[in-house]
Amino acid sequence: MAYLIAVMTPVTTQTPRPLLGIALKLGTVTGFVIMQALIKSVSDRVPPGEAVFFRSFFGIVPIILWLLWRGELQGGLRVEKPINHVMRGVVGTTAMALSFAALAFLPLPEATALGYAAPLLTVVFAALLLGETVRIFRFSAVGLGMVGVLIVLWPRLGGSGPEGGAEALGAGLALAGATCAALAQIQIRRMVGSERTSAIVFWFSCTASVLSLASLPFGWVVPTAWEATLLILAGLIGGTGQIMLTSAYRFADASLVAPFDYASMLLALVIGYTIFAEVPTHATLAGAALIIAAGIAIILREHWLGLERKRARKAATPQG
Repeated sequence: MAYLIAVMTPVTTQTPRPLLGIALKLGTVTGFVIMQALIKSVSDRVPPGEAVFFRSFFGIVPIILWLLWRGELQGGLRVEKPINHVMRGVVGTTAMALSFAALAFLPLPEATALGYAAPLLTVVFAALLLGETVRIFRFSAVGLGMVGVLIVLWPRLGGSGPEGGAEALGAGLALAGATCAALAQIQIRRMVGSERTSAIVFWFSCTASVLSLASLPFGWVVPTAWEATLLILAGLIGGTGQIMLTSAYRFADASLVAPFDYASMLLALVIGYTIFAEVPTHATLAGAALIIAAGIAIILREHWLGLERKRARKAATPQG
């Protein structure tokens, strides 16, 4: 999901174990979709700012336990440039709040599909803001993916009456959330050279917890025991998902595990149908297929270019 592209891709430092990496990534994807479903189940009463607080605050718990287990709590939370964490926190928290708000208006599969716009937009922002070289293949793939986004969006933008207006609002919120998630990813790219992955994950959760309190005057509610349980579970699952995500990239190359992000669409379809009685439209399925195809094309292209660079470096190494 969009805000979960606050995702890092740390360099693999342990013995490669690709099957374990894939299993961890699938566990991450499953956890994040379940987390979304939990948030959606209370979205008719709990405002998005309050949901962000529960997701972020209780997400800190498994992260701290994980760092303690690894013996990295003290060193892992040290930061070099605090202002960068604040900036990343503001953008990432906004992305999370927008995506949670969209869940109140859109079926789960559609919200998931629109969230896939984030990695596509990251390519564009990387070229504009970081000066990265983006060649015609990647821009073409991004264009294909954005066509898929438009296919998903179009039926929601043409509705009339209160229901049509709510659907259009939900679509706009989801796309705005994906845009903020892409900007958050750009900020992370700027940070990974000087900041530890554990610090980025931990301080984002802390920052989001604090920032979400600013929404208190806008209508927080006292959750029922059942609602509080679901919200706390969403936080614990979200924090655990971040740990599994980080661990997945420790055991396998990013190019291997990244395509499994799109398994979330299948899970969203199943959960949306069985839990929320949401039947996906043909536009949602067709648009999602194009977005996924574009995303996988970019991943495979980057993998191929990475192999080419490795071969070039090896050929250039003096033999002696």
